[in-house]
Amino acid sequence: MKKYKFFNFLLPFLGVVLLTLLLHWQKAPAQSSSIHLTMGNPSGAVTNTSYPNNYLLSKSQYALSYNNTTRIPNWVSWQLNNSWLGSTPRQDDFRADTSLPSGWYQVQGTDYQGSGFDRGHMTPSADRTNTVTNNSATFLMTNMIPQAPDNNQGPWANLENYSRDLVVNQGKELYIISGGYGSGGTGSNGTKYTIANGKIQVPARTWKVIVVLDTPGSGVSGVTTNTRVIAVDMPNSQGIRSDNWKTYRVSVDSIESNTGYNFLSNVSTSIQSVIEARIDNL
Repeated sequence: MKKYKFFNFLLPFLGVVLLTLLLHWQKAPAQSSSIHLTMGNPSGAVTNTSYPNNYLLSKSQYALSYNNTTRIPNWVSWQLNNSWLGSTPRQDDFRADTSLPSGWYQVQGTDYQGSGFDRGHMTPSADRTNTVTNNSATFLMTNMIPQAPDNNQGPWANLENYSRDLVVNQGKELYIISGGYGSGGTGSNGTKYTIANGKIQVPARTWKVIVVLDTPGSGVSGVTTNTRVIAVDMPNSQGIRSDNWKTYRVSVDSIESNTGYNFLSNVSTSIQSVIEARIDNL
């Protein structure tokens, strides 16, 4: 009888242990499910409709936090190395993202027409040229923000080109996060706070954080206090087309302060404190 009493005594504890293991097993995939979130999930986005303004969309080509109020991404994060680059032409198939939860408005490829703002890619088309499928995925409207043409086609585009040059010509691997913040931008038709009859909000600023790894495949372990991190914060406005992107360099800490996000959260805090305070000067 003592044996059974002892077993009955242990049973509740075994239940707690099993439940803990089960919960851990359920949570683990969310932490490691995307190569594009190697450096962290800046806003703790989750694929749960209870959080419509911080909804995680994890795609093969990039990951993003979608905001169902602003109807633009809070941020988009992606890996860039030579394996993503090839000779696939630009697909230009701007379209709604049908993977959004049922009942949510799906921004249409035509919603930016006449607004004075570009359909501004976060993950650039030219960063996904290895296959037609991967290039086409960058034209989903959940990967877009309303971007002033002079911003999008000027210093923003030049930084995108520079980033690819680091990969192609120097063999680097990049982890890139970009987005916008604030309210109201100035496009070719003047200042607007929303477009598409109020459906889509226009950010005042565009930002980007780029972690430059010398050794592709090294992941978080490849980040040291010497790792180069490029961070920029640009006005979402006209009149900056000829500006050098380097004039908009800031610290990661500065962007965190302006957005409330926690970048590079998978990197040790001792390393973060060094590289996030530094402003790139190369």
